[in-house]
Amino acid sequence: MAKQANTLFLEDWLRSSSGSGSSSSSVNNTRNASSSSSARAIIQAWAELRDCLQHQSFQPHHLQSLKTLLNSQASLHVADPQAKLLISILSSPNFSLPPESHPMFLRLLYVWVRKSFRPNPVLVDSAVEVVCGIVVSARFDSDWGRLVFSEGVLVLGAFSVVPATSDASKVLCLETICGLLEQGGALMRLSEGVIANVLAGIGYALSCPVNVHYDKFVSFLLGVWGSEDGPESSIPNGLMVLHLIEWVILGYINSRSFERIRLFSQIALENSEEKYIPYALSMAAGGVLRASNRVASRGAGLQIIRLRSSAEDKMEYLASGLISRMGDPGNFLDFPMDRLLLQCLALAFARSGSLSSRAPFLICLASALMNEIFPLRRLYAKILDSSVSNSARIRHNEVREHMESVLFKEGGAVTGIFCNLYASADEQNKALVEKLFWRYCCDLYLGHRQVVLALQGRDDNLLGDLEKIAESAFLMVVVYALVVTKQKLTPKHSKETQMEVSVQILIAFSCLEYFRHMRLAEYLDTVRTVLPSVQENESACVLFVESIPSYADLTVGQGSGYCWSTDDVQTARILFYLRVISTCIERLLSPVFRKSVAPTMFLYMGHPNVKVARAAHSLFAAFVSSGKDSFEDQRASLKEQLVFYYMQRSLEAFPAITPFEGLASGVAAIVRHLPAGSPAIFYCIHSIAEKANKLCMVEFVQDGHISMNGQGESEPCKDLLELLLRLLSIVDIQVLPDLMKLLATLIVQLPKDGQNMVLNDLYAEVAESDDLTRKPTLVSWLQSLSYLCTQAKSSGNDIFKISSSKKESPSWSAKAARL
Repeated sequence: MAKQANTLFLEDWLRSSSGSGSSSSSVNNTRNASSSSSARAIIQAWAELRDCLQHQSFQPHHLQSLKTLLNSQASLHVADPQAKLLISILSSPNFSLPPESHPMFLRLLYVWVRKSFRPNPVLVDSAVEVVCGIVVSARFDSDWGRLVFSEGVLVLGAFSVVPATSDASKVLCLETICGLLEQGGALMRLSEGVIANVLAGIGYALSCPVNVHYDKFVSFLLGVWGSEDGPESSIPNGLMVLHLIEWVILGYINSRSFERIRLFSQIALENSEEKYIPYALSMAAGGVLRASNRVASRGAGLQIIRLRSSAEDKMEYLASGLISRMGDPGNFLDFPMDRLLLQCLALAFARSGSLSSRAPFLICLASALMNEIFPLRRLYAKILDSSVSNSARIRHNEVREHMESVLFKEGGAVTGIFCNLYASADEQNKALVEKLFWRYCCDLYLGHRQVVLALQGRDDNLLGDLEKIAESAFLMVVVYALVVTKQKLTPKHSKETQMEVSVQILIAFSCLEYFRHMRLAEYLDTVRTVLPSVQENESACVLFVESIPSYADLTVGQGSGYCWSTDDVQTARILFYLRVISTCIERLLSPVFRKSVAPTMFLYMGHPNVKVARAAHSLFAAFVSSGKDSFEDQRASLKEQLVFYYMQRSLEAFPAITPFEGLASGVAAIVRHLPAGSPAIFYCIHSIAEKANKLCMVEFVQDGHISMNGQGESEPCKDLLELLLRLLSIVDIQVLPDLMKLLATLIVQLPKDGQNMVLNDLYAEVAESDDLTRKPTLVSWLQSLSYLCTQAKSSGNDIFKISSSKKESPSWSAKAARL
C-alpha cells in the first residue's frame, strides 16, 4: 500500500490533525524534550550500541544512547545494518535489558521501517518475529509495559504494510495486534498518551493487503470508546478517528482496492450493530466523506459514490435520532453523550468539505452552532442560576477552555457548511432554522444584558471572555443573515415574505448591536438589502417599530440600583433603532410614533453618550421634516405638540448632556418645516433666547468676553447666539420681528468685545444675503442695533448694571422698542 504524503509517521499526523498536541508518552517525550542531537552524538550513540553487542553487556549509558537517537527521530535514518544491530541486541539471550529500553528499541525499528525505501526482506521477517516475542511476553501493569503495548501495535502495524514483509509475517503481525487489542481498551484508558499510537497501528493494519481480522480491527476502532474499560470519548480522540479513516480510505482509492472499500462500507456503515459507538461512527463517516471529496476532482467511480452515499446515510441516521431526542432543535441537550455526538457531527460536517442537502444535517448544524459552538445561553444560565451551589457554578477556566477548543475554532467552517445547506434546503426547513436563529439573537440580548449587570466590576475577565464568544456569534449571525437575504429577498418570494424576513433580520441585528466592534462588508450589505423592504412598506415599518422595548422595560432593571443610562447592551440596541427608524420615518404613522418611538427618543436625548443623544435629536429632526407632501392634520398636530417638550428636554440638559449639533439640527427642522407663524416656532426661539441669556449672564459676568474653552470648542452661550443668528435667514417673515427683538435684547447686554464680534458676524451675513424679502428689514434693524450698542456704551451701561437691574429705565425701554 502506497504511503500517504505528509504522513510518514501516521501517529504524529493524527495528533496534529486533532489539535491534541504532542503525545504524553515517555518515548515521545524523550525525543521531544530537547533539540535534535548533533551528528557527532548520533554516530557516538551507534558506536556505543555496537560496543554493547560486542561485549554482550547493556549498561546505563547505553540507555542514554537510545535517548540520543530518539531525540533526532525527524532527521534520523536507520539503515539495514543499524536495524540488524538493534534486532541482534533484542534477540540475544545474554542481555538483561531494562524494561524502559524496550519501547525505545521498538521506536527505532519503527523509524527504520517507515523511512527505509527497500528494507531487506529477511531482516524484516526477523524483526517481526523478535517484536512479536517482546510484546507477547510483556507485562502491561506498568507505565513501561503500556508503552510496549502501544509501540508494539504501532511497529507491527507498520511492518504489515511493508511490501518486503512476507505474507506469513504479515499474518503474524495482524494476529499479534488482534491479541493485544483484546486488552487494549483498558490500557488506552489508563494512558491517554498512547491512543494515537494504537490508532495509527490499527490504520496500518487496515491498510495491509492481507485480509486477516479486518472486521475485528474495525469493530475495535468503532466500539472501544466511552465504556468503563475503554478510552475517553472526546473531540480530539474523535478527530483522530476521522483523519485515520480518511487516510485509510484514500489509500484504498489510490491503490484501487475497491473490494476493501466495499468491505469497509459493509462492516462500518451498513452494519447497525449496537456495539458501535455513535460518536465514533459519526467521525468515521466524516472521514469517508473527507476522503471522497479529496478525490472528487478526479472523477468518482461507482464504488466511491456508493461509499459516500452510505456515509451520508449513516450520518443522517445518527442526526435524526439526535433530533428526536432533542425535541425542539433550539433546546439544550442534557445527556453528555448526546452533546458530544452533536459536536462531532458538526465537526465531521465541517471537515468533510461538502454534503448532500438533507434536513437533519441542517437542523443539527443549527443546533450545534447555537448550543455547542457558541453556547452563550447555557453559560448565561449557569452564571445567573442562583440556585446552583458555588462549587457547581460556572468558572472562568470553563469559558477559557471552550475558547481554546477545536470546536470553537472550527465555528467559521461549520457556519460555512451550514449556510451552504440552508441555501439548498426546502422552504419549510429554511423557515424553521430562521426562527431558531432570530430567537437565539433575542435570547443573547436578554441574557448578556443580565450577565453584564451581574459581572461588571466583579469579574471583568470572565465578562470579557464571554463577550469574545458573543462577538464570534455575531459574525456567524451576520454571515447567515446575508445568505438569507440572497435566498428570500428575490422576486420568486412574495412581498409579505420579503417584508417579514427583513424585519426579523433588523430585529436580530438590533439585539446583537452591542457586539459589533468592526466594520463588516457582510453586515453593511445585509442592512442595505433589507432596509428598502422596510422603508417602502408601511406594515413592515410599523412591525419593526413596535418591536422596540417599551419605556417601562427600558427604565426598570433587575435591581434597585439599576440605571438605564449605564446599561450599555440596551443602549447599543436602542441606538440601532434610532438610526434605522430615521430612514423610514415617512412610512411611520403618527399614532405609532407617539406611542412607541417618542418616549424612547426623548429618554435617550438625555443619555450621557454624545453619539446616542445626537441620534435621538436626528430622529426628532427627521420626524419634524417628514410628510412634506402630506396634509395629515394628525401628523402636523403631533409635531407641534412634541416641539414644546423637545425644547424643554433639550435645553434643560444643555450644555452638560445635550450636544449642540443635535440641538441645532432639531431647531432647524422646527423652523423650516412647521407651518408659518406656528406657536411652536415662537416658543422655540424664545426658549433658546432665554437659555442663551442665562448662560451669558454667567459667562460674561465672570469672563467679560466671548471665549473658547481649553479644547478649542465654543462656549455654550456663543453656540446659542450663533444658532439664533443662523435662524435670521431661515425663519418665516411672521417670526422674524420677534427673533430680531430677542437677539437685540441679548446683544446689547454683551460687553464691548462680544458686541463687536456679533455685529461683525451680522454685517457679513446680511451683506452676503440675496433674500430680497428680508434683507431691507435686516439692514434697517442692524443699523438701529449698532446705534443702540453705541448708546449703551457711552451711557456706561455695562454688563454688570444691565444684568443686575430689575427694571429698565424709560429711556432705555424706548430705545429697545425702536428695534
